[in-house]
Amino acid sequence: MKLSRILLLLSIFTVFCSGELIAADKKVPVSKLEVQLSYAPVVKRAAPAVVNIYTKRVVKTRALSPFTNDPFFQRFFGDRFSGGPRERIERSLGSGVIVQSDGVIVTNFHVIEGADKITVALSDKREFEAEVILSDEKTDLAVLRINTDGEALPILKFSDSDTIEVGDLVLAIGNPFGVGQTVTSGIVSALARTQVSDQEYQFFIQTDAAVNPGNSGGALIGMNGELIGINTAIFSRSGGSNGIGFAIPANMVRHVVSSALMGGKLVRPWFGGGGQAVTPDIAESLGFDRPGGILVDDVYPGGPADKAGLEQGDVILKLDGKEVSTPQALRYYTGLEKVGGTIPLEILRGEKRMILTVPLEAAPEDPLRNITTLTGEHLLYGVKLANLSPAYAQEIGISVYERGVIVLGVSRMVQRRAGVRRGDVFKIVNGHKVKSIKDIEKALYEDPKNIDFTVNRAG
Repeated sequence: MKLSRILLLLSIFTVFCSGELIAADKKVPVSKLEVQLSYAPVVKRAAPAVVNIYTKRVVKTRALSPFTNDPFFQRFFGDRFSGGPRERIERSLGSGVIVQSDGVIVTNFHVIEGADKITVALSDKREFEAEVILSDEKTDLAVLRINTDGEALPILKFSDSDTIEVGDLVLAIGNPFGVGQTVTSGIVSALARTQVSDQEYQFFIQTDAAVNPGNSGGALIGMNGELIGINTAIFSRSGGSNGIGFAIPANMVRHVVSSALMGGKLVRPWFGGGGQAVTPDIAESLGFDRPGGILVDDVYPGGPADKAGLEQGDVILKLDGKEVSTPQALRYYTGLEKVGGTIPLEILRGEKRMILTVPLEAAPEDPLRNITTLTGEHLLYGVKLANLSPAYAQEIGISVYERGVIVLGVSRMVQRRAGVRRGDVFKIVNGHKVKSIKDIEKALYEDPKNIDFTVNRAG
């Protein structure tokens, strides 16, 4: 088909789709000049703000002796033939984005996790040693700083990631496989992806732009050259790109960077209520014409949701005007807010729509965690415990509704003898309900030889 005919068809398509179907700032090419447009200007503006990150950490290992597994030598000499400790260096690589001209860089938490030394290489080949000013495993983000001696560096501005749409053109910039800075193109394949990783605040942008190992921490940008997200994961059985990559939305990145620059501590508000997504079956039982929203099944007494008047059986529809259809979406949008002030919550109670006002509060640490290692002559000697509270539960990544005393550490001997495992939550000891470590200590003091207990183990 001749080029003139293609252009004519594109022109007709543009006229047909003008107005409501295609926004004024998003259009298909209508001339030969537009067909030959290049991404090069966008790349030239954005690429200098994307850096390579190299990390190094020292790992201690024990040198193995040829007698290590010999039963005879093990019986008489124990571990003395296992050899002394040795050190080896582990190296890894990733990418990062300069978000402030004085040397503030954002990358993935997993890129710098456990690193003893972090080196940042700019696009002009200069290298700097970096310090971590904030790391957050729950969002898989870390904020670094390098000393530029007052020199202003190129930056990427944050885009409003809530405005992007499926089908938007995007570019991924990073350092795949350590080959050097690389640019790949694609589109936004999907939004609000969950169930991708173990991150607590997962709400990913999906793209088909090629993302490979080493791209982690790099930039996903739009056609305006602004940062849409931080590339963080790929879906692949082979380890290479299968056209399914995921990025952390820029709005979450902005929030984490802002917290890092305001003291280096990230304090998130908690909602104090939870539930399950309204499935087709639940929607039918509620008389809805379609699934959507979150059916509330738990409200923490005295928490923000409780103070707002949320009740079990309510259906959450929107938070701050944004539709929420999964618990992950509710957690994500709440996590974007700062402690203090309020946020509107739209719910459905029966057939009545209501707007509640939820206070934005930090999760309370009540009771105090009081990390304790049990002593005395009893079955649980040496078990390390902590009191659970909404704040501590949120910190260690378990349900904020879990109450009791959690096991933080236990020896193999006690684990075999008592059956207690790390992560178990004590609920009852010797017939007494457990609210704090004091309850366990009291029960052990009253009858140290006879111990009967109930724990919650992963539900």
